[in-house]
Amino acid sequence: MDNTRLEELFESVGPIGIRKLFGGKGIYCDGVIVAVVVRGELMLKADEESIPDFEAAGCRQWTYTGSRHGKDVAMPYWSVPDNAFDDPDEMAVWARRAYEAGRRAGK
Repeated sequence: MDNTRLEELFESVGPIGIRKLFGGKGIYCDGVIVAVVVRGELMLKADEESIPDFEAAGCRQWTYTGSRHGKDVAMPYWSVPDNAFDDPDEMAVWARRAYEAGRRAGK
């Protein structure tokens, strides 16, 4: 996913910054991380307050297998509902949720 497309997807929350992170990209707004791109997939920040919305939309949580212990590690990032990629109003709702989760996390 190129940076121009990411800027389009997050334009509803304002200007974003994009940095290398986790072998992919970290997407920031006002210094708050709101999403990551991992293995070419956009994953939005979520927390206890917003996870039920992601689950209800059928989104997947980002997990990986830890190299030291071989156990799955769950990260606080969830896939974007498919319909949000083609609907700017729907994407704005999800981008705002991710931004708010990032603000609540204080990072």
